[in-house]
Amino acid sequence: MALIIKQREIVEDNWQVVRAAEDGALPEVGALPVGKVLVPLAYWQAQREALVASRGKDELGVWLAPDSEPADIAADFDKLALIGVDFPVFRDGRGFSIGRLLRERYGYQGELRAIGDVLRDQLRFHERCGFDSFAVRADKDINDALKAFTEFTVQYQGAFDEPSPLFRRRLAQQGAAA
Repeated sequence: MALIIKQREIVEDNWQVVRAAEDGALPEVGALPVGKVLVPLAYWQAQREALVASRGKDELGVWLAPDSEPADIAADFDKLALIGVDFPVFRDGRGFSIGRLLRERYGYQGELRAIGDVLRDQLRFHERCGFDSFAVRADKDINDALKAFTEFTVQYQGAFDEPSPLFRRRLAQQGAAA
């Protein structure tokens, strides 16, 4: 079974990402793999009722492509255990914005997973945008990737995990000490 990083720990990944075949076809709802599945947003939108009827909330997740609109899934948060955001190539950073929008604008509280071309170099940035689980690319060492979370102890910029930038935190400390 594949491994992922979830809340800074390496755990077994019991989710199967459903992607279109080479011809663009997706399986029928009844032909989906047994267990927990992470389906594309378009598939979810077309098959929502059938998916909800055939599986419990704990077995359903949706993944968003870089050009997906996070607002399109906001009304369905209560039906999903997981939202994935696909990073098809390392240099495509649109998923970072999707993560922040899901957390900050739409208030998503569930598991938010980075999938696709997920590498050590960006894990801390993913986390700062609200991601809490990471499907590191299969050809990379997941134990090495885990070290990315402890390489830096201070963040200058504000983000989802620490909205206040460093200069404001320092000013607040100085004011409290006076």
